[in-house]
Amino acid sequence: MAHVHCVIIGCSHCGKDDKGDKVIFSNGLPLKVKHISAYLRDEENCWLPDREAPICAVPVPQTGNQPIDGGYYLFKEEEMREFIEREPQAAKWFRPWYGAAELLHNQPRYCLWLKNCPPHELRTMPLCLERVEKVRAFRLRSSRKTTVKLAGDPLRFQIENFPASDSLAIPETSSARRRYIPMGYLKPDALCSNAIRVVPEADPYMFGVLNSNVHMAWMRAVAGRLKSDYRYSIGIVYNNFPWPEPTEAQRAKIERAAREILEVRKRYPQSSLADLYDEIAMPYDLRQAHRANDAAVMRAYGFEVSLSESECVKRLLERYKKLAE
Repeated sequence: MAHVHCVIIGCSHCGKDDKGDKVIFSNGLPLKVKHISAYLRDEENCWLPDREAPICAVPVPQTGNQPIDGGYYLFKEEEMREFIEREPQAAKWFRPWYGAAELLHNQPRYCLWLKNCPPHELRTMPLCLERVEKVRAFRLRSSRKTTVKLAGDPLRFQIENFPASDSLAIPETSSARRRYIPMGYLKPDALCSNAIRVVPEADPYMFGVLNSNVHMAWMRAVAGRLKSDYRYSIGIVYNNFPWPEPTEAQRAKIERAAREILEVRKRYPQSSLADLYDEIAMPYDLRQAHRANDAAVMRAYGFEVSLSESECVKRLLERYKKLAE
């Protein structure tokens, strides 16, 4: 089913010298402002480019894997078990697979990753060979030249991304009902799809800043949408984000707050990220850990803890403009 949300924007031309109030309507209520930005906010215009690299000195995020396999390498858990019963030698070639839904609900699928399988071993596994042949045939039927070319190497993905250490995974799409986009760490043996943004070498400090209300306010202001759900992009959201310049003490406080968030999550091993970050079901201790992290990050920016979200975004955009200059 297609779920489409329409935004209707009415514009009028007042002339370049017009100094009068403009009006933004939000939830049916008018707000008189001096400027209406391209993001329909009360601020002077500032348009963020799709930046290729972060504007600050932080690790470069990446997009997950894109198999272009017709689904032949991906299995639900029960499908994988049935496959292994028929072909036991294939067991060691399966790896957990996470898209946005799998990450949020802690229900990984599994990927048959045969790229490093020696030819003599692959030839002893007829069911695996059958899957490889189906992938090759699927790619040959494509109208895209790059996909047809990829058919010549059916064991590989179109996009491959395998971090060597634990990496922070950010779902590309997340419900607008959540105050925070749920983020989690993935082990090197896990594979993720291109519906995941991967930040390698993301230490507790980075986790704390990215999971703060400051970063979430920025994301809500500039991110795209699928329906009303957030679409977290690397080029717009992450690469344009103006990071704080904390003192050592402030950085240490953010790190402690971030670790506390991760420790609180461990108290609920049966709960997925979707459970933990539901606005109604979110545990009190996790909410308190996030509030402590929010306060630590805001102080690192020099913001008052009581600062409104709209004012927070306004100040972040001012920082961004200075960095962009």
